Amino acid sequence: MANSHEPKPGLAGIRAFIAIDDLLATSGQPTREQVRMLRAAGFESVLNLAVATSEGALPDEPELVRSHGMEHVHVPVDFERPTDADVEAFFAVMERWRGRRVLVHCALNMRASAFVFLWRVLRCGEDRGLAQRRLNAVWQPDGAWAALLERWLATAS
Repeated sequence: MANSHEPKPGLAGIRAFIAIDDLLATSGQPTREQVRMLRAAGFESVLNLAVATSEGALPDEPELVRSHGMEHVHVPVDFERPTDADVEAFFAVMERWRGRRVLVHCALNMRASAFVFLWRVLRCGEDRGLAQRRLNAVWQPDGAWAALLERWLATAS
């Protein structure tokens, strides 16, 4: 029997695509064709954390996503300087979209996987170890990212 968390056919081609559960996935930047495939796979919303100058960024991504019947929000996060305000903006969007099928993406799935890790642990009450393994399957945050994650995780203690 297939695992329900496996990518749907075609979505596996999206850079660093990871299905967290039936409603949430993270990835790197999807192409124009992959945006169309997201809607066909049942996604309702796309949250982009990359800056507009990121590699492969689609300048018309908001319009493209909306043209396929999905909501789009852009919360640009400077990879070198992620801030608490970025996390708060991300959480606000995710709260609004609870219960919806959401893709959180950035350029390489680093920003996305880190913020989704915090979301899962701090707002969804998921096991930190499990969420950490999913994060570390993409990357092991260091520097400003490690400091940001630790600062936010300390608020839960």
